[in-house]
Amino acid sequence: MTTFQPHEASSNAVKALDKVLGKEQIAWLTMASAINIATGKWLKALEAESLSALALLDGIHKTAFTSGALHTLTQAISPNLLEKATRWHASHAKHHIVTLGCTNYPERLKTLPNPPLVLFVIGNINTLVMPQIAIVGSRRASHQGKQIATDFAEALASNGVAVTSGLAAGIDSAAHKGGLVCEGGTLAVMGTGPDIVYPPKNVSLHRDIVNAGGACITEFFPGVSAKPWHFPRRNRIIAAMSLGTLVIEAKIKSGTLITANLAADMGREVFAVPGSIFHAYSEGCHWLIQQGAKLVTCVDDIFDEIVVSTGERECQNEALSKKSEVNNLATDKLLDSVDYDITAIDVIAQRCTSPVNEVMASLLEYELRGLVAAVPGGYIKLRGK
Repeated sequence: MTTFQPHEASSNAVKALDKVLGKEQIAWLTMASAINIATGKWLKALEAESLSALALLDGIHKTAFTSGALHTLTQAISPNLLEKATRWHASHAKHHIVTLGCTNYPERLKTLPNPPLVLFVIGNINTLVMPQIAIVGSRRASHQGKQIATDFAEALASNGVAVTSGLAAGIDSAAHKGGLVCEGGTLAVMGTGPDIVYPPKNVSLHRDIVNAGGACITEFFPGVSAKPWHFPRRNRIIAAMSLGTLVIEAKIKSGTLITANLAADMGREVFAVPGSIFHAYSEGCHWLIQQGAKLVTCVDDIFDEIVVSTGERECQNEALSKKSEVNNLATDKLLDSVDYDITAIDVIAQRCTSPVNEVMASLLEYELRGLVAAVPGGYIKLRGK
């Protein structure tokens, strides 16, 4: 049987959060504050002791564990970090704390062996549950590479897919800028605390992302500065949150390829844009293609491999998604209504039981995506179901 003893500093820090967060949020945040403790250790310890997060919080309020794995873990809890989190959360209306038990916590992150117990979010928390594609690449990207990143990001965001990247220079920045074309179109995962922007020159981009209805997120507590080992941890979040990862310009030995390999290991799609055989920053993309990544030259190549379901799009609130009703029409139902032979518009409308004007608007979108083509007498299916 587990016994307890007082742990006054941690208890007082936890009680200070009671006014601003739910009890389960406080529990996960408290666990996340433990210094040098992998999140997986908390999850295993809770399972071994048959404790819920709330039961652990109750124990911290009263006393601390004196035996077993939880004794070591609770001793590592940092009242200082909890106080910093409290002050940061209270300092601005757009500051949010999303924990493992929250409805806005990304489901895909839960597949990680060491998922972040807490995410500090600046901006719109609804972006966390949007369908996402990661765009990553070299910090020293060419002008052409940055333009490609921006173009892909604009196309993805315009089709209801948020662009996720790491707020770094080069490809990351170009991708975020492209995602700004739509409200809530981009999400930045940081390798610092939420109050520190790295690199500093991206302060304005950070602000633009938040003001455009996107979000900047991190698992690091306020006040934590950039460290080299933070970025692999950031990269695992980028890869895990996304349906797939698109690589644009990367060397063989680079953090970009680490992200791509993480995505592949998680069973996510990996895409790569080819480049010149004489360009060192094309080597990584070419290597990925040789390993099985899909070669892409336009956004249609990505949509051939991923499915953005109606259910996922419904996760976006109205403020996030100002797209027309075109994007809300069920993709499968519409495509199933179009044959590979000429199909008249009134036949398509009858099959998918939608008004003709909505069907025509939707078909225009799918024509731009290369799924159908307008021909005399109606439409034909090019690809898809």
